Amino acid sequence: MDVLSAQIEKLEHGFSTIYIGGGTPTVLDKDSLRILLNGLKRFLRDTREFTIEANPESLDDDKVRLLLDSGVNRLSIGVQSLNDQKLKRLGRIHAVARAKEAVYSAAKKGFKNISADLIFGIWDEDIERWRAEVAEMAKMPITHISCYELTYEKNTPLFLAVKNKSIAPLEDEVVAAMYEQAIDLLALGGFKQYEVSNFSKEGFECKHNLNYWDNGSYVGLGPSAFSYMDGVRQKNVADVREYIKRAEAGKALIEFSEKLSPARRAKETAAVGIRTKEGIDFERFKDKTGFDFLDLEKKALTKLVEEGFIKYKKENNELTGVCLKRKGFLFCDTVSSAFL
Repeated sequence: MDVLSAQIEKLEHGFSTIYIGGGTPTVLDKDSLRILLNGLKRFLRDTREFTIEANPESLDDDKVRLLLDSGVNRLSIGVQSLNDQKLKRLGRIHAVARAKEAVYSAAKKGFKNISADLIFGIWDEDIERWRAEVAEMAKMPITHISCYELTYEKNTPLFLAVKNKSIAPLEDEVVAAMYEQAIDLLALGGFKQYEVSNFSKEGFECKHNLNYWDNGSYVGLGPSAFSYMDGVRQKNVADVREYIKRAEAGKALIEFSEKLSPARRAKETAAVGIRTKEGIDFERFKDKTGFDFLDLEKKALTKLVEEGFIKYKKENNELTGVCLKRKGFLFCDTVSSAFL
């Protein structure tokens, strides 16, 4: 048995969810994509959700039919914007017309669960243009929308452009207003916010990501992929050639591994769980982690409540949990970090 097979052998019963992404799988030609999908068929017995990411320019009718025939039941399309000028500034090679065609064609061919993403907060963007994008997206045949604020990651072209002052990031107040506009407009369009950046029609929340936010177990296959099982976090080698070389030689694919203490696992469960709209239920938290949430996070809770980021949930005058307030959604990274 090779190393790759050994890595997933204990999951022969199948995966509850499968997500192919972390790049653009549909950039593969049809034959290569078929090989990839055929390799996963033995794990589909108990799979409730099978997602694959796609960019508009690499998705055609033949690939859509192949995905459906292979058991894929959720398509995540990298639309990113419904404004051509904005797409060019983001360095995207597709146009709005192609993005729309990809969504409508996939729906017509039989996909009933389509997710699309939008990016907001790029330099010199205004709220009215953003409102128009969100409103139009909500009317398309999709069931899930992810809204992400543009970030300027270190050593990227955008980061260097900011450093060189060729572009100036929007003020925080404007970005916050755009985010709040998205929340309100998507609610009017029938999309319920269930996590900081994610909105869905009723029953179409991404099950795969819900497992992450519940700090559940998962296995990651491929270069740079992370796995988390039984409190152990592992990371595969990042270099593609090295990954292939090791797999073919039957050598270990993991370059980093750590065993989390029970307290660390509990704190990470708090940090990811607070991102959801429902927040953290105290009873469920204790059943899952063995820790009393109020005792574990007492210091952080006091400050976060005072600053107006979170609120307590009550039932029959008893505290039952905590969740983000509107302000907390705007500063979710701050809240999550406080729990670690």
